[in-house]
Amino acid sequence: MKCYINGLGSVGIQSLDFNVRNDEPCVLKPTNKAIHPSYKELIPAAALRRMSTSVKMGIYASHQAMQDAQVENLDAIITGTGLGCLQDSEKFLEAMIENDEEYLTPTSFIQSTHNTVAAQIALQLGCKAYNFTYVNGANSFEAALLDAMIQITSCNADSALVGGIDETSTQFDRLFQLSGLYKAHDTSIDFRNPSSPGACLAEGANFFVLSNKRNKESYARLIDVHYFNRPQQTIQLEVEGFLKRNKLNLNEIDLVFLGYNADSQDQRHFEEYASLFPEIAHAYYQHLSGTFFTSSAYGLKLAAEVLKNQEAPTNIIYNDIKPKQLETILLINQSRGVDHSLVLIQSC
Repeated sequence: MKCYINGLGSVGIQSLDFNVRNDEPCVLKPTNKAIHPSYKELIPAAALRRMSTSVKMGIYASHQAMQDAQVENLDAIITGTGLGCLQDSEKFLEAMIENDEEYLTPTSFIQSTHNTVAAQIALQLGCKAYNFTYVNGANSFEAALLDAMIQITSCNADSALVGGIDETSTQFDRLFQLSGLYKAHDTSIDFRNPSSPGACLAEGANFFVLSNKRNKESYARLIDVHYFNRPQQTIQLEVEGFLKRNKLNLNEIDLVFLGYNADSQDQRHFEEYASLFPEIAHAYYQHLSGTFFTSSAYGLKLAAEVLKNQEAPTNIIYNDIKPKQLETILLINQSRGVDHSLVLIQSC
């Protein structure tokens, strides 16, 4: 059974109608907030006031993806998130401190769980199908994507909604900046020759509708997903093994999407991957999305659009090589040399 990407939906730091081929992206800063659409057409006002950023973005992006794919019924709703609804976690902890751990309302705690987004989407749709959330660091989205692909190819699902969501929050963001995971304020940003540690903090929700049926509007065919922690063998053997099981070799990839993130500590890991493809075009995307645990989902969205449009815009090409054709794209992401992922898609 084959698996196709038939619908996309996205909310992030770029405007809702941002077109990578024609529009000028917003200037990336050390900390970047999402540009929110109007949610009131989808979510009742009373419910909207209680929802965290993740839930609102997730509901909107999933609705976009389903409209794009022209589906109303789902056989699975699967999400990936690195840290869940941080804002509600922060509200609960602040209330605990302010009230000396007494007379606490449980609402924020209940809404802070990682599977809140998938549950709220199901409630909005009245969908009682398979519902699962993966929390696996920088591989959270890839874990969800692999499950969704399995639902389509092996579990007789006709359509599955899969997405990655993460949000920012004031106090937790400061802790991440102190730890060096994200850049401090007034730090230089250079994606090609980064000189400072930390990535550019952002937030976003990116959703996809996968189906076992191709239609005339399909974006791409999802071939395979592989993720791992701290490779047990060399990076080259991991990549070659992944491609070999899909009957490909290194030279048969037309475009490699790498998760370059302007972090001087991460750069060498991406350069190690890039060195495996010296004569192939390299692309990047986090200069458009910023960095969060599931930002690789934005990379997949961009790659799927490249295949559908059969055009790789110059502002996403990282090296000086232009792709000769656009049939097979390999997406590679990693975080601090710990969480690694490979996603393979082809034109359909």
